[in-house]
Amino acid sequence: MALDPSLLTTLSDEEARSMKRLFEKGVSIPPQPRVLDEFMQQLAAGVSDVRRLARTLAQDPAIVAALFRVVKSAAYRRHQPFESVEHILQAIGINQTANLVRAVAFASALPAKHNQKAFEAFWARSQAISQLAMLIAADRVSVCNIFPDQAGLAGIFHDCGVPVLMQRFTTYCKAMRLDEPGRWTSLAEEDARFSADHCVVGYLVARHWRLPDFICDAIRYHHDMARLDTHAARTMVAILQLAIHIHHLDIVLDYPEWREVRDDVLAELGIHEAALPEFIDVVLERFHGVD
Repeated sequence: MALDPSLLTTLSDEEARSMKRLFEKGVSIPPQPRVLDEFMQQLAAGVSDVRRLARTLAQDPAIVAALFRVVKSAAYRRHQPFESVEHILQAIGINQTANLVRAVAFASALPAKHNQKAFEAFWARSQAISQLAMLIAADRVSVCNIFPDQAGLAGIFHDCGVPVLMQRFTTYCKAMRLDEPGRWTSLAEEDARFSADHCVVGYLVARHWRLPDFICDAIRYHHDMARLDTHAARTMVAILQLAIHIHHLDIVLDYPEWREVRDDVLAELGIHEAALPEFIDVVLERFHGVD
């Protein structure tokens, strides 16, 4: 889908010019699946009949199957087992389910055109971080007022600019060896090489998909937390950064950025440094279904 010029109005002049050149080279924003678009239009019109909403989602079996996989996670254990889409809508809530649907729909909107292994590795990483972010949010919701569905949505979309660029530039991220298990390093060099900023591209994708403003801002600045002074976006970045850190610990891979943001993240989430190891252990136990 071609770039909507109105999406550029929230960028700086330099960023807008850079993104315009990038999209002129053939980069495109993936459109929302038809079923998701219909579902969101119903919500905007005030439809609250869960049977009607469930029938709409049922038109896309792939989205329904992915939705059931997400709600089997530990973040929704108290509602399990889920017997139907109607049950999901009733137990989790319509707006919360909408966030989960948007998250699972994004993967189906970006099929791999090349380098299947790299795409599979990207989605595996995004899904793991999304699940970890949901668990962190569920534990800290009384402190941070960020809910699991919101954190899961941000987790799926936080690096969504990467597969968009990978689809257009066949060599994008090649140096990162993303087809190797556990590989994920800084994308700054690749961004520079292609005159692209995956964070800004991701922000434009999130805006186009009509994600909440604070999640869009978190996607844009998830590598630059200091730029954020709004509570919700800054808190979301803190959740994302901790989820990324825990994911790297889980796969035994260094995450240098954590050392730069650790103090700000812990302060934002209200976690004492001495309590962090135990907190991480609990999150990983829940992530792996140990508890």
